[in-house]
Amino acid sequence: MKRIIVQLYEIQEPREAERLVEMGVDHIGSVILSPDQWKVPALKDVVSLVRGSPARSALIPLINNVDDILRALDYYQPDLVHFCELIPLAPRDRARREELCTELIRIQRVVKKEFPPIGIIRSIPIPKPGLAEPEPVRETILKITDALSETSDFFMSDTLRGYGEPAAAQPVAGYVGITGEVCDWGLAAVLVGATPTPVILAGGISPDNVAAAIGRVKPAGIDSCMQTNARDPRGKPIRFRKDMDRVRRLLDEVRRAEEMTGSVSGNL
Repeated sequence: MKRIIVQLYEIQEPREAERLVEMGVDHIGSVILSPDQWKVPALKDVVSLVRGSPARSALIPLINNVDDILRALDYYQPDLVHFCELIPLAPRDRARREELCTELIRIQRVVKKEFPPIGIIRSIPIPKPGLAEPEPVRETILKITDALSETSDFFMSDTLRGYGEPAAAQPVAGYVGITGEVCDWGLAAVLVGATPTPVILAGGISPDNVAAAIGRVKPAGIDSCMQTNARDPRGKPIRFRKDMDRVRRLLDEVRRAEEMTGSVSGNL
């Protein structure tokens, strides 16, 4: 039985990364916040620390230019690069979607050529539960993953806010993720069943729902960001700071879910 991958994001400090390695987190992810702030020594220290451990380092570059992406990858040398550009799903956005996917495939091919050891994670937007007509969205998601599968080592299903609305509806305009809200697990399960590429399930994953998510979707891994972050006095997640008690509970629930399902697919 292969272990379910546990991936955590917004790890920007080496001390926090070290604790997560000791706890047994599999993928430890950091974020380059902008093209103008791409070279951050503390992030390089995080990546170096993780690469020298049993875990794997993952890096999200919030950068669109391929030359700038390559420059960042050369500097950081992560195990995984994670692309999370927002791919529109609405039928009226078909032309824009196809144009964007063509560009994303081009970028991923360049990365594969220039940095063969670095694996690629590609985020796939999944709407929130309650779509009136999920079938067209299902077909669109499968077309996207089919197109991107050749250059992707992992897919990550993440929550799309406001299906059919402008990109500005997302927490970070132009990108999908960090909503703290669950996606449609039924659509995510369809994706898992339809592609041989390992799928990591993201979107509002917490210690309280991770076992149910694994049982419903059967992903290769799970990703948690906002729901394992520390909280301020009002209970709002604090960016870039983990709550280690939440992380421990999450890990315990994932291992419990592994025992309950009995068989798990995925590669660390």
